[in-house]
Amino acid sequence: MTKPSLPDLLHAAVAAVGGTERPGQVTMAETVAKAIDDGSHLLVQAGTGTGKSLGYLVPALAHGERVVVATATLALQRQLVERDLPRTVEALHPLLRRRPSYAMLKGRSNYLCLHRLHEGMPQDEEEGLFDQFEAAAPTSKLGQDLLRMRDWADETETGDRDDLTPGVSDRAWSQVSVSSRECLGASKCAYGQECFAEMSRERAKLSDVIVTNHALLAIDAIEGAPVLPEHEVLIVDEAHELVSRVTGVATGELTPGQVNRAVRRAAKLVNEKAADQLQTAAEGFERLMELALPGRLEEIPEDLGYALMALRDAARTVITAIGATRDKSVQDEDAVRKQALASVETIHDVAERITNGSEWDVVWYERNEPRAGSSFRQSGASLRVAPMSVSGLLREKLFTDRSVTLTSATLKLGGDFNGVGASLGLAPEGTQGDEMPVWQGVDVGSPFDYPKQGILYVAKHLARPAREGTRTDMMDELTELLQAAGGRTLGLFSSMRAAQAAAEELRTRVPEYPILLQGEDTLGELIKNFAADPKTCLFGTLSLWQGVDVPGTGCQLVVMDKIPFPRPDDPLMSARQKAVEEAGGNGFMAVAATHAALLMAQGAGRLVRATGDRGVVAVLDPRLATARYGSYLRASMPDFWYTTDRNQAWRSLAAIDAAAKAEEK
Repeated sequence: MTKPSLPDLLHAAVAAVGGTERPGQVTMAETVAKAIDDGSHLLVQAGTGTGKSLGYLVPALAHGERVVVATATLALQRQLVERDLPRTVEALHPLLRRRPSYAMLKGRSNYLCLHRLHEGMPQDEEEGLFDQFEAAAPTSKLGQDLLRMRDWADETETGDRDDLTPGVSDRAWSQVSVSSRECLGASKCAYGQECFAEMSRERAKLSDVIVTNHALLAIDAIEGAPVLPEHEVLIVDEAHELVSRVTGVATGELTPGQVNRAVRRAAKLVNEKAADQLQTAAEGFERLMELALPGRLEEIPEDLGYALMALRDAARTVITAIGATRDKSVQDEDAVRKQALASVETIHDVAERITNGSEWDVVWYERNEPRAGSSFRQSGASLRVAPMSVSGLLREKLFTDRSVTLTSATLKLGGDFNGVGASLGLAPEGTQGDEMPVWQGVDVGSPFDYPKQGILYVAKHLARPAREGTRTDMMDELTELLQAAGGRTLGLFSSMRAAQAAAEELRTRVPEYPILLQGEDTLGELIKNFAADPKTCLFGTLSLWQGVDVPGTGCQLVVMDKIPFPRPDDPLMSARQKAVEEAGGNGFMAVAATHAALLMAQGAGRLVRATGDRGVVAVLDPRLATARYGSYLRASMPDFWYTTDRNQAWRSLAAIDAAAKAEEK
């Protein structure tokens, strides 16, 4: 039997999901197939509407080797496992003469823990086990959620938090889940045979396609102990998110609250001397944190160094000393001991990492302002440590022993792939060398006609935004644009403070247009309400720049208040910028401009989500038109028709609004 051709396979898959074959999708499938066959690496930019999921799934399934697909968002994981993969596998079965299997795999804390559900959880204050169902009032929201989860545990096949509808708060979920460090292990746990997390791992081991997330991919790379089964092909979707997700996993944190919890958990499991040593070290650390001012610590101050060494040494003593509890009334000592060990080991590891002082790490104090009436302990003072860069880690761990395809709608910044490639540890495209992974960047375009469907308007006449203070001219411009658009506005702001100020101001100025503000409801609910009413506008910050998909007439104006450079006092970004400059590079362009370009490309991508969409992206920051780096940022955005003429922008918005109203009648 002859091997089915890739075009035939793609055609069958597209028909099965009810889609339309796109030239970009065909190009993508062909280049992914070639990279897999060659064992090489690929960066593919595929614009919204290309159908990139099938563009990589079809060649991966046709190849026949085991594939790991890592995504950043829950929505895409679910789409792959619940829609794209089932339909694609069925469509390809007659042609491939096999039915590839697939499974979803997440970190352990995403699954219900039957041990914690049935046996209770260690209680910090008494360090015995307590029944969280009895402790929570049945009439409280927490109590109701816990009872609902207990019923759900008898019905669910997966135990996956995301299969619980409606969902529950993080606080409720933490009562019935464990981290990998807290887990007793299947062999020691009374519920090991029924464990949802273990079952998900077993399913993954037997599957041809494993769908996971960036965080688990990062854990697999960083911790050395493999979490993912052996695989020949890795596909990273939403790849523009990968560096920040890996950085997040590689970041350590110490807070007074976290240290005090570890003290309480360990107290009854060690001798008095070891317990006192950890308690004394915790008190010394807490006193220092009360005086901590936010910002980077280029050198560890002497008093902090002593406090961290005391914590590290006390934690090491406790880890060695942890044995049987002195309290004979405690039940299930294994669970109590495991939770205490997990807490103390985390303290030890972070304290030791900061004390050792790698030149590749950035250390800083962070302090969230307390809410009115809260104590310092609630204000979120923390000591953090993160890698200066994860590029070396990614180069070493990601691009060896397998073919890697990274794809997103935004990988080509300023006209090429080298900026994103460098953040992933790749040398400029075409560089030869024994140690250098070979890669290619391909832009398969978009099915949308951006110059005809959208306008990029830069308000060149506005004053340059200052760091502080109200921008009255910007508020005037925003008001007039919103009125011309008839609502239908997604406002993307560089800070939550700016989003709140704009929402308050415009609610007063144009009360006829409802303004939804991020944080006033769940993101899903806000987006649903925004899409439902054309007059409604949605204002917010970071997650809205990337997380909104509202095709049609509900979103015809996307406003960016200013270029989203990192804050000058962001310790990690400023450290990265300084490191590039010290190595002779342009730190501003490599770090700040790249960060802004990625966000602006994502933000502008919110406008056109379907072939019939029309609208305007308005940037209320004249620097996009006047600064030298403006052309780099514009080249990173979709190829909209460009203007700085405010009258042109208003006329276009009014015409688009009139057409939308006629369509809605």
